[in-house]
Amino acid sequence: MKSSRLVSILLLLQTRGRMTAAQLAEELEVSVRTVYRDVEALTAAGVPLYADAGHAGGYRLLDGYRTRLTGLTSGEAEALFLSGVPGPAAQLGLGPVLAAAQLKVRAALPAGLRAHADRISGRFHLDAPGWYADTDDAPFLPAVADAVWNGHVLRVTYRRWREPTDVERRLEPYGLVLKAGRWYVVAGPGPRTFRVDQILELAATGEEFPRPDDFDLAAYWTAYQRDFLDRLHRAEAVVRLAPGVTLTGPAGDAVRANGRTDDDGWTVATIPIESVDHAHGELLRLGTGIEVLEPAELRERIAATVAELARRYGR
Repeated sequence: MKSSRLVSILLLLQTRGRMTAAQLAEELEVSVRTVYRDVEALTAAGVPLYADAGHAGGYRLLDGYRTRLTGLTSGEAEALFLSGVPGPAAQLGLGPVLAAAQLKVRAALPAGLRAHADRISGRFHLDAPGWYADTDDAPFLPAVADAVWNGHVLRVTYRRWREPTDVERRLEPYGLVLKAGRWYVVAGPGPRTFRVDQILELAATGEEFPRPDDFDLAAYWTAYQRDFLDRLHRAEAVVRLAPGVTLTGPAGDAVRANGRTDDDGWTVATIPIESVDHAHGELLRLGTGIEVLEPAELRERIAATVAELARRYGR
């Protein structure tokens, strides 16, 4: 809609300063001619918008001009208040700041949109951690967040799973990620990923580092998760599933992709597993709803466990 596009132009110029017609057109996914018409409409409405000629020219707003947030749609207002997750903000030491910011935004909204925002806050609550999982104690999270924000080097003592477990590391923190209630810091050189709750000691050096201009935190995390899953599931097992039994995660994806149903209604599929030890415990939980066909080592391990259970409970 033209009205929302005009508001977008105002907000872009307000937040980024000078922008050319071509830059605005690319950002809004419209033609340069459309931008020209929109600028004329804003000027006619009394918006103090000026055009500078020359190589470094472009459109800009009069210094000090600010627009109110009356251009928000009801959906945008709802999304804005839904995005403010109080738990993670409090962990970062930003709980009071978030509350103050939401109060200011709410006060700037028209009455109708304010009601939409209040409805969202009262009807949706986001709880990131999974069931049966305690929130990790990460006492150094605020310090890590401060280093991420200011681009400062950290020296930490970090506990990893293999020997030697406690190691010294120099981190150039690029960003923080919250995954299933657990905080991770992505840091150079590398970059590499570290669990914040595994930092045992931390020293803020005050030393600045150059953050790579082309580093994209969201893209890195997507690739990291994909690589993690590829490294995690390095083995395979062939299983039979009883009617109505379903698997989740990568195993469930594999069943849907290559499973075939026999005449008796059971489904045969090849699924990824982490290891024989891990699959032994995971697949036993399905009881009589699954039969492992391959590998032989896994089938024999499960058969031995079932035999021991039968002997123990048959006493």
